[in-house]
Amino acid sequence: MRVGAYNQISQVYGTSKISKGYNTNAVGAGATLDKVSFSSVAKDMQIAKNALKNVPDIREDKVNELSAKMANGTYQVSPESFADKLIAAFEAKSI
Repeated sequence: MRVGAYNQISQVYGTSKISKGYNTNAVGAGATLDKVSFSSVAKDMQIAKNALKNVPDIREDKVNELSAKMANGTYQVSPESFADKLIAAFEAKSI
């Protein structure tokens, strides 16, 4: 990343000028004050990410229900519904 592109990045993220909190009376590396802040969007994204960690990738209840119906021979697929969904997928993605 170019150092000169900082202004463009700050415009994209809506950040304001960074003020450096230097203590002119202190000496050494510990004299600076760092500050970090996160936007509400970033906080919301973190909450959503943590919530998704607890959700399983496979819905076992649905899989078990369909497996039982298929084993019993009671699982029925409507040809019209299948064709409609196939055509919709074709139009949306151009399979």
